[in-house]
Amino acid sequence: MRVSIIHRRRFKSVRDREFYVEFKRAIGFYPQNINLYKLAFIHKSASIVLPSGQSVNNERLEYLGDAILDAIIADFLFEQYPSEREGFLTKMRAKIVSRTHLNRLSVQMGLQRLIISNSCNSTQRHIFGDALEAFIGAMYLDKGYKKTRKYLIRKIFKKFVNLNVLEHLETDFKSRIIEWGQKHRRSVTFDYREEHEAKETSPIFFALLYIANTLAGEGQGSSKKEAEQNAAMIVLSNEEQLNLLAQNIIEEAHLGPEECVNSSL
Repeated sequence: MRVSIIHRRRFKSVRDREFYVEFKRAIGFYPQNINLYKLAFIHKSASIVLPSGQSVNNERLEYLGDAILDAIIADFLFEQYPSEREGFLTKMRAKIVSRTHLNRLSVQMGLQRLIISNSCNSTQRHIFGDALEAFIGAMYLDKGYKKTRKYLIRKIFKKFVNLNVLEHLETDFKSRIIEWGQKHRRSVTFDYREEHEAKETSPIFFALLYIANTLAGEGQGSSKKEAEQNAAMIVLSNEEQLNLLAQNIIEEAHLGPEECVNSSL
Protein backbone atom coordinates (compact mmCIF):
# COMPACT_ATOMS: atom_id res chain seq x y z
CA MET A 1 0.00 0.00 0.00
CA ARG A 2 2.79 2.37 0.95
CA VAL A 3 4.66 1.79 -2.30
CA SER A 4 1.57 2.34 -4.44
CA ILE A 5 0.77 5.63 -2.71
CA ILE A 6 4.30 6.92 -3.21
CA HIS A 7 4.36 5.86 -6.86
CA ARG A 8 0.99 7.46 -7.57
CA ARG A 9 2.05 10.81 -6.15
CA ARG A 10 4.05 13.23 -8.27
CA PHE A 11 6.93 15.02 -6.57
CA LYS A 12 8.61 18.23 -7.68
CA SER A 13 11.99 16.95 -6.52
CA VAL A 14 13.82 14.00 -4.99
CA ARG A 15 13.90 15.96 -1.72
CA ASP A 16 10.11 16.14 -1.67
CA ARG A 17 9.91 12.40 -2.17
CA GLU A 18 12.45 11.77 0.62
CA PHE A 19 10.59 14.14 2.95
CA TYR A 20 7.30 12.40 2.17
CA VAL A 21 8.70 8.98 3.12
CA GLU A 22 10.58 10.23 6.21
CA PHE A 23 7.53 12.16 7.39
CA LYS A 24 5.40 9.00 7.27
CA ARG A 25 8.07 7.09 9.18
CA ALA A 26 8.26 9.68 11.98
CA ILE A 27 4.68 10.95 12.15
CA GLY A 28 2.66 7.93 11.09
CA PHE A 29 0.65 9.38 8.20
CA TYR A 30 1.35 10.79 4.74
CA PRO A 31 1.17 14.60 4.47
CA GLN A 32 -1.48 15.98 2.12
CA ASN A 33 -0.23 19.58 2.17
CA ILE A 34 3.46 18.75 1.90
CA ASN A 35 4.60 22.39 1.67
CA LEU A 36 2.88 23.29 4.95
CA TYR A 37 4.62 20.48 6.81
CA LYS A 38 7.97 21.17 5.11
CA LEU A 39 7.72 24.74 6.40
CA ALA A 40 7.25 23.42 9.94
CA PHE A 41 10.76 21.98 9.86
CA ILE A 42 12.68 24.96 8.42
CA HIS A 43 14.59 26.49 11.34
CA LYS A 44 15.17 30.24 11.20
CA SER A 45 18.91 29.66 10.74
CA ALA A 46 18.03 28.12 7.35
CA SER A 47 15.40 30.71 6.39
CA ILE A 48 14.48 31.09 2.74
CA VAL A 49 14.51 34.79 1.80
CA LEU A 50 11.87 35.77 -0.76
CA PRO A 51 12.45 38.54 -3.36
CA SER A 52 10.30 40.79 -1.13
CA GLY A 53 12.84 40.35 1.65
CA GLN A 54 10.52 38.23 3.80
CA SER A 55 12.15 35.32 5.61
CA VAL A 56 10.34 32.00 5.38
CA ASN A 57 10.82 29.68 8.36
CA ASN A 58 8.84 27.83 11.03
CA GLU A 59 8.60 30.63 13.62
CA ARG A 60 4.97 31.54 12.89
CA LEU A 61 3.90 27.89 12.98
CA GLU A 62 5.88 27.45 16.20
CA TYR A 63 3.98 30.36 17.75
CA LEU A 64 0.65 28.82 16.74
CA GLY A 65 1.65 25.31 17.80
CA ASP A 66 2.77 26.53 21.21
CA ALA A 67 -0.72 27.90 21.91
CA ILE A 68 -2.49 24.79 20.56
CA LEU A 69 -0.21 22.49 22.57
CA ASP A 70 -0.92 24.42 25.78
CA ALA A 71 -4.67 24.12 25.23
CA ILE A 72 -4.56 20.39 24.44
CA ILE A 73 -2.34 19.60 27.43
CA ALA A 74 -4.59 21.62 29.75
CA ASP A 75 -7.59 19.67 28.43
CA PHE A 76 -5.76 16.34 28.74
CA LEU A 77 -4.57 16.95 32.31
CA PHE A 78 -8.01 18.20 33.36
CA GLU A 79 -9.42 14.81 32.34
CA GLN A 80 -6.55 12.77 33.78
CA TYR A 81 -6.62 14.44 37.21
CA PRO A 82 -10.28 15.17 38.09
CA SER A 83 -9.51 15.73 41.79
CA GLU A 84 -6.33 17.83 41.57
CA ARG A 85 -6.24 21.57 42.15
CA GLU A 86 -5.24 24.24 39.65
CA GLY A 87 -1.72 24.61 41.07
CA PHE A 88 -0.90 20.93 40.49
CA LEU A 89 -2.29 21.01 36.94
CA THR A 90 -0.29 24.15 36.14
CA LYS A 91 2.95 22.57 37.36
CA MET A 92 2.31 19.38 35.38
CA ARG A 93 1.63 21.35 32.22
CA ALA A 94 4.83 23.33 32.74
CA LYS A 95 6.81 20.09 33.04
CA ILE A 96 5.36 18.69 29.82
CA VAL A 97 5.98 21.85 27.78
CA SER A 98 9.43 22.52 29.24
CA ARG A 99 12.05 22.92 26.54
CA THR A 100 13.99 19.89 27.78
CA HIS A 101 10.91 17.66 27.69
CA LEU A 102 9.76 18.87 24.26
CA ASN A 103 13.26 18.32 22.88
CA ARG A 104 13.18 14.75 24.17
CA LEU A 105 9.72 14.10 22.72
CA SER A 106 10.80 15.45 19.34
CA VAL A 107 13.81 13.14 19.22
CA GLN A 108 11.77 10.15 20.39
CA MET A 109 9.39 10.78 17.50
CA GLY A 110 12.30 11.08 15.06
CA LEU A 111 11.55 14.66 14.02
CA GLN A 112 15.25 15.59 14.04
CA ARG A 113 15.59 13.77 10.70
CA LEU A 114 13.15 16.22 9.11
CA ILE A 115 14.63 19.49 10.39
CA ILE A 116 16.50 21.82 8.05
CA SER A 117 18.93 23.95 10.04
CA ASN A 118 22.26 25.72 9.66
CA SER A 119 22.69 25.85 13.42
CA CYS A 120 25.72 23.97 14.69
CA ASN A 121 25.81 25.24 18.27
CA SER A 122 25.13 22.66 20.98
CA THR A 123 23.03 25.18 22.92
CA GLN A 124 20.61 25.33 19.99
CA ARG A 125 19.20 21.88 20.73
CA HIS A 126 15.92 23.63 21.52
CA ILE A 127 15.31 23.58 17.75
CA PHE A 128 13.94 20.04 18.23
CA GLY A 129 11.22 21.23 20.59
CA ASP A 130 10.58 24.26 18.39
CA ALA A 131 10.06 21.97 15.41
CA LEU A 132 7.59 19.85 17.38
CA GLU A 133 5.54 22.95 18.20
CA ALA A 134 5.69 24.08 14.56
CA PHE A 135 4.53 20.63 13.43
CA ILE A 136 1.57 20.89 15.82
CA GLY A 137 0.75 24.31 14.35
CA ALA A 138 0.88 22.88 10.83
CA MET A 139 -1.30 19.91 11.76
CA TYR A 140 -3.84 22.23 13.37
CA LEU A 141 -4.09 24.26 10.15
CA ASP A 142 -4.28 21.10 8.05
CA LYS A 143 -6.62 18.92 10.11
CA GLY A 144 -8.23 21.12 12.77
CA TYR A 145 -8.24 21.04 16.57
CA LYS A 146 -10.12 17.75 17.16
CA LYS A 147 -7.88 15.60 14.96
CA THR A 148 -4.75 17.32 16.27
CA ARG A 149 -5.84 16.70 19.87
CA LYS A 150 -6.63 13.05 19.10
CA TYR A 151 -3.22 12.56 17.46
CA LEU A 152 -1.25 14.19 20.27
CA ILE A 153 -2.98 12.21 23.00
CA ARG A 154 -2.83 8.81 21.26
CA LYS A 155 0.48 9.03 19.43
CA ILE A 156 2.56 11.25 21.72
CA PHE A 157 1.21 11.69 25.26
CA LYS A 158 0.17 8.07 25.87
CA LYS A 159 3.23 6.70 24.07
CA PHE A 160 6.05 8.93 25.30
CA VAL A 161 4.80 10.93 28.32
CA ASN A 162 5.04 9.19 31.70
CA LEU A 163 2.81 11.20 34.01
CA ASN A 164 3.88 9.24 37.11
CA VAL A 165 7.51 10.16 36.51
CA LEU A 166 6.67 13.79 35.77
CA GLU A 167 4.68 14.10 39.00
CA HIS A 168 7.89 13.52 40.98
CA LEU A 169 10.26 15.28 38.60
CA GLU A 170 11.94 18.38 39.99
CA THR A 171 12.29 21.10 37.35
CA ASP A 172 12.11 24.42 39.21
CA PHE A 173 15.68 24.60 40.47
CA LYS A 174 15.58 28.40 40.67
CA SER A 175 12.83 28.33 43.30
CA ARG A 176 14.73 25.69 45.27
CA ILE A 177 17.94 27.73 45.45
CA ILE A 178 15.99 30.86 46.44
CA GLU A 179 14.28 28.87 49.21
CA TRP A 180 17.71 27.65 50.33
CA GLY A 181 18.92 31.25 50.51
CA GLN A 182 15.91 32.30 52.58
CA LYS A 183 16.40 29.38 54.95
CA HIS A 184 20.08 30.15 55.48
CA ARG A 185 19.74 33.94 55.40
CA ARG A 186 21.80 34.44 52.27
CA SER A 187 20.95 36.61 49.27
CA VAL A 188 20.59 34.79 45.95
CA THR A 189 20.96 36.93 42.83
CA PHE A 190 21.57 36.45 39.12
CA ASP A 191 23.65 38.39 36.63
CA TYR A 192 23.50 37.87 32.88
CA ARG A 193 25.50 38.15 29.71
CA GLU A 194 24.87 37.27 26.06
CA GLU A 195 27.16 35.90 23.40
CA HIS A 196 26.62 35.82 19.65
CA GLU A 197 28.45 33.22 17.61
CA ALA A 198 29.06 33.15 13.88
CA LYS A 199 26.20 31.73 11.77
CA GLU A 200 23.86 31.79 14.78
CA THR A 201 20.80 34.02 14.60
CA SER A 202 19.96 33.70 18.29
CA PRO A 203 22.18 34.71 21.22
CA ILE A 204 23.39 32.33 23.91
CA PHE A 205 22.40 33.48 27.39
CA PHE A 206 24.58 32.98 30.45
CA ALA A 207 23.27 33.30 34.01
CA LEU A 208 25.75 33.81 36.84
CA LEU A 209 24.33 32.81 40.22
CA TYR A 210 25.65 34.66 43.27
CA ILE A 211 25.12 33.62 46.87
CA ALA A 212 25.91 36.45 49.29
CA ASN A 213 27.71 38.28 46.46
CA THR A 214 29.96 35.27 45.81
CA LEU A 215 29.80 33.53 42.42
CA ALA A 216 28.48 30.03 43.11
CA GLY A 217 27.77 28.76 39.60
CA GLU A 218 27.01 29.56 35.99
CA GLY A 219 24.52 28.16 33.50
CA GLN A 220 23.73 28.75 29.86
CA GLY A 221 20.73 28.33 27.60
CA SER A 222 18.69 29.69 24.73
CA SER A 223 16.82 32.06 27.08
CA LYS A 224 17.47 33.79 30.40
CA LYS A 225 14.99 31.49 32.15
CA GLU A 226 16.70 28.37 30.84
CA ALA A 227 20.12 29.73 31.81
CA GLU A 228 18.84 30.54 35.33
CA GLN A 229 17.45 27.05 35.80
CA ASN A 230 20.69 25.46 34.59
CA ALA A 231 22.79 27.66 36.89
CA ALA A 232 20.57 26.81 39.87
CA MET A 233 20.70 23.10 39.02
CA ILE A 234 24.51 23.19 38.91
CA VAL A 235 24.74 24.97 42.27
CA LEU A 236 22.26 22.61 43.92
CA SER A 237 24.18 19.60 42.65
CA ASN A 238 27.31 20.81 44.49
CA GLU A 239 26.33 19.73 48.00
CA GLU A 240 29.84 20.27 49.36
CA GLN A 241 29.78 23.95 48.36
CA LEU A 242 26.30 24.46 49.82
CA ASN A 243 27.31 22.74 53.06
CA LEU A 244 30.32 25.05 53.36
CA LEU A 245 28.13 28.10 52.80
CA ALA A 246 25.65 26.84 55.38
CA GLN A 247 28.47 26.13 57.85
CA ASN A 248 29.80 29.67 57.44
CA ILE A 249 26.33 30.98 58.28
CA ILE A 250 26.16 28.85 61.42
CA GLU A 251 29.61 30.02 62.53
CA GLU A 252 28.71 33.68 61.98
CA ALA A 253 25.50 33.22 63.96
CA HIS A 254 27.54 32.13 66.99
CA LEU A 255 30.02 35.02 66.76
CA GLY A 256 29.53 38.26 68.62
CA PRO A 257 29.22 41.57 66.72
CA GLU A 258 32.90 42.46 67.22
CA GLU A 259 34.07 38.99 66.21
CA CYS A 260 31.94 39.15 63.05
CA VAL A 261 33.53 42.48 62.10
CA ASN A 262 37.04 41.22 62.80
CA SER A 263 36.45 37.96 60.92
CA SER A 264 35.44 39.88 57.80
CA LEU A 265 38.63 41.97 57.80
